[in-house]
Amino acid sequence: MDLHPGQVAVVTGAASGIGLAMARRFAAEGLTVVLADVEADALGRAASDLRADGAEVHARVVDVGARDQVVELADSVYETCGAVHVLCNNAGVGSGAEGRMWEHDPNDWEWAFAVNVWGVFHGVQAFLPRMLAAGEPGHVVNTSSADGGIAPLPTASVYAVTKAAVVTMTESLYAHLRAEHARVGASVLFPGPHMLRTGLWESHRNRPARYAKLRPRRTPYRSLAQWETAMREAGQEVRFTPAEEVADLVVDGVRADRFWLLPESERSDDQIRARAGSMLDRTNPSYLEPFILD
Repeated sequence: MDLHPGQVAVVTGAASGIGLAMARRFAAEGLTVVLADVEADALGRAASDLRADGAEVHARVVDVGARDQVVELADSVYETCGAVHVLCNNAGVGSGAEGRMWEHDPNDWEWAFAVNVWGVFHGVQAFLPRMLAAGEPGHVVNTSSADGGIAPLPTASVYAVTKAAVVTMTESLYAHLRAEHARVGASVLFPGPHMLRTGLWESHRNRPARYAKLRPRRTPYRSLAQWETAMREAGQEVRFTPAEEVADLVVDGVRADRFWLLPESERSDDQIRARAGSMLDRTNPSYLEPFILD
């Protein structure tokens, strides 16, 4: 689809990181941008900064894990803007789980699924029927991750499971849209190819009381800076991808109607081949060995 002034883009998780970078990029194309995020103060700052740059911006505090809030967001956007052309279901959280899977707090799974999986589905169901009914070109972008979307990182298994679900959901969405001969496309986004400086590492700051841990953590949460320091002290190189590069990938992918928004990376390609090869050869998942910790 073409991107041009007069169109409307809705981005969840838009107060910072990848979401804000996508909103900035769509605004640079002249689109009206609707920012949705659970963090009110950061959302207000993001909206003010975009308006200062001349963008037409609407902002709404939304917990995407709450279906009624996403439906209310859609109602508000259509009442205010009259249309939606690009929908980016980007909001996501890390679960804060620790230990082995059988030791995880059930609420870590409940919260991660509520935001990372149900949040995507709520967005699709709240917006897509009206996007289809309008008959105009449109696009849906769902944010996944190499962790889970390509192969799981066992130390972050809850997050990986949710992001694997986003890939399958988006594949199914693509097939359904094609079956309807819709003018709306679908893409699954894998931010990268390197680490990103986002608020995902400190997701616990926005954890709702209804998903509070049933038992306290055994270890403190680790910030991105602490993780980066530990990696460097261990002699491991840490590379970061600017969020702006991810936003460029999204805009280019929407224009080209590209399903896999997967940046070129030898490491990712090797993971994909190893996992597919294990399945085709019916062998055990040896590609997980580098991540298995005693």
